[in-house]
Amino acid sequence: MMDFLEEPIPGVGTYDDFNTIDWVREKSRDRDRHREITNKSKESTWALIHSVSDAFSGWLLMLLIGLLSGSLAALIDISAHWMTDLKEGVCTGGIWFNHEHCCWNSKNVTFEDRDKCPEWNSWSQLIISTDEGAFAYIVNYFMYVLWALLFAFLAVSLVKVFAPYACGSGIPEIKTILSGFIIRGYLGKWTLMIKTITLVLAVSSGLSLGKEGPLVHVACCCGNILCHCFNKYRKNEAKRREVLSAAAAAGVSVAFGAPIGGVLFSLEEVSYYFPLKTLWRSFFAALVAAFTLRSINPFGNSRLVLFYVEFHTPWHLFELVPFILLGIFGGLWGALFIRTNIAWCRKRKTTQLGKYPVVEVLVVTAITAVLAFPNEYTRMSTSELISELFNDCGLLDSSKLCDYENRFNTSKAGELPDRPAGVGVYNAMWQLALTLILKIVITIFTFGMKIPSGLFIPSMAVGAITGRLLGVGMEQLAYYHHDWAIFNSWCSQGADCITPGLYAMVGAAACLGGVTRMTVSLVVIMFELTGGLEYIVPLMAAAMTSKWVADALGREGIYDAHIRLNGYPFLEAKEEFAHKTLAMDVMKPRRNDPLLTVLTQDSMTVEDVETIISETTYSGFPVVVSRESQRLVGFVLRRDLIISIENARKKQDGVVSTSIIYFTEHSPPMPPYTPPTLKLRNILDLSPFTVTDLTPMEIVVDIFRKLGLRQCLVTHNGRLLGIITKKDVLKHIAQMANQDPDSILFN
Repeated sequence: MMDFLEEPIPGVGTYDDFNTIDWVREKSRDRDRHREITNKSKESTWALIHSVSDAFSGWLLMLLIGLLSGSLAALIDISAHWMTDLKEGVCTGGIWFNHEHCCWNSKNVTFEDRDKCPEWNSWSQLIISTDEGAFAYIVNYFMYVLWALLFAFLAVSLVKVFAPYACGSGIPEIKTILSGFIIRGYLGKWTLMIKTITLVLAVSSGLSLGKEGPLVHVACCCGNILCHCFNKYRKNEAKRREVLSAAAAAGVSVAFGAPIGGVLFSLEEVSYYFPLKTLWRSFFAALVAAFTLRSINPFGNSRLVLFYVEFHTPWHLFELVPFILLGIFGGLWGALFIRTNIAWCRKRKTTQLGKYPVVEVLVVTAITAVLAFPNEYTRMSTSELISELFNDCGLLDSSKLCDYENRFNTSKAGELPDRPAGVGVYNAMWQLALTLILKIVITIFTFGMKIPSGLFIPSMAVGAITGRLLGVGMEQLAYYHHDWAIFNSWCSQGADCITPGLYAMVGAAACLGGVTRMTVSLVVIMFELTGGLEYIVPLMAAAMTSKWVADALGREGIYDAHIRLNGYPFLEAKEEFAHKTLAMDVMKPRRNDPLLTVLTQDSMTVEDVETIISETTYSGFPVVVSRESQRLVGFVLRRDLIISIENARKKQDGVVSTSIIYFTEHSPPMPPYTPPTLKLRNILDLSPFTVTDLTPMEIVVDIFRKLGLRQCLVTHNGRLLGIITKKDVLKHIAQMANQDPDSILFN
């Protein structure tokens, strides 16, 4: 690809911020580097050791990413759990204990009252020495809101002052970076540090957000920082993106305790280029990350999964009907959420609202906290809520969701039969219905604020609440009408037929699928997340139904919608381009435009080239034999030109503005007393990708997607006519879809 005739100049081959990398050139450089190391390995033992260490460095890097990601995830889990409980009280036996651990260590607690121990004091007990009465309730209420506002204020302030890139979930930007875009600082050490701290604060504030999406960003920051320890990855942007794909898998692995789901998520949702070698390494990184998390044991239950379930009842074929209904609900909710959230984010970008991120976060936090405290299901953390909704009621459960009238009457096999709902269940249903309304509305305004905010857990909560409500409804229907035709063939009186927790699980998968449009990875994450391997078919049915319904109402998932909203140059591989346009319709220059800016191979001076650079903003220039022939020689990048000329002026004697620049292999003999020439063939791409002017745009778009091109030259009978950049392709696609082509912001 490149002509490496001379020593490479430092800085040549690198990219400016907000530019797209050249995948073809990066892969070619890596092949050349690998070929050189392999050839040298036969010459000496030291070269052989270097070759082996080079091959092993990828696996060592994956090991380090897994260890660091798992450790940070455990730290975030433990800290968030402690700070969430801090809003309600403090442990006098040790301020560093959360509520659960405080009562575990207590010797004055019974199994029935395991959540109430003398060592755990609410704020009203500490301030006014009592937990009874209206005033105590007001004190607890006030302290809950105050802590929530403090955590949210600290989170948004740290993001605003130290690391603006630490906000949001990070997945839209990770997708864009993995497609070859450069956003400097997005995966840097400051972003990692601030995101880790503010993620704990944001989750602890009680806002309707999760830590799972941002953990992908945290893991990718770890991957990017560790890449700098290895030359192979530090100096090659394409190789670094393979590492980031594996880091994304490790992020999902520690977020949910789902290593296989993490690999599939990276493959299905975020990665642009995913060769087989990356698949193996992603699997290894996800495995190490999951093992690290399991060793630290942040949940204190000796299990890796976030929501372990143990259902005893198999599902029946008829239940596919309510499962599909949950899928339809998930698709409708997903489409509604994406439209309303994008509309609100667009309003934030285009109005004065965007200038006051701290005020916005504090207002949303205040509303959330004030509405959440009176309802025990909104007051608890969203992860705890989902865990309770997934739970299958047993004899020892003290939850209101398990308050059935004949709960201690077991069947002959010792299993709990279907039971009539008691007062506690009916109260829980009303509270869950109110929780559902609050979660649906408040999540729209929360996602996209200037704090770390994930969408996985809030989406799952909406689905789990809906599923549990439907599950309890089905259970009561089966209990009171077991003689109906739909029940009598498989559900006899007193039998345990319906599992409400399973409906919650299926609903969670449906809503998460509706928002993100994941399918395969979603089902695998869900069964790894819960351990419910037997229920793959209901999960698949709900996930597919949800995707079909959501796609019918809007083709984009939430991450793709945010990529388009932010104007990132991302070519979606899943979309088909079906318009009958040609390369000549998209290339620049168009008819009546000024001629294409080109360089000639042997007739331009340093001053001519510097004038062209100063008068244009193009990222690169075609090089032709002469302006008359317009026969293509190659392509040179603007950044490489600037660095090479600056380097020549510093290090090569006699180079002045009148020195002629040659892109040829041999420069002709010059008359005496002429300034020395500048030979830049080593920075010239001798085989730029070209298409003819009559190539259908359908093929051009496919080439850009599959080869990761940043530009393509258009020729006719060997003569250069124009150029098509990735930005031109994106603008053309937007124009064909009746969207604003100027929404594509970056190069």
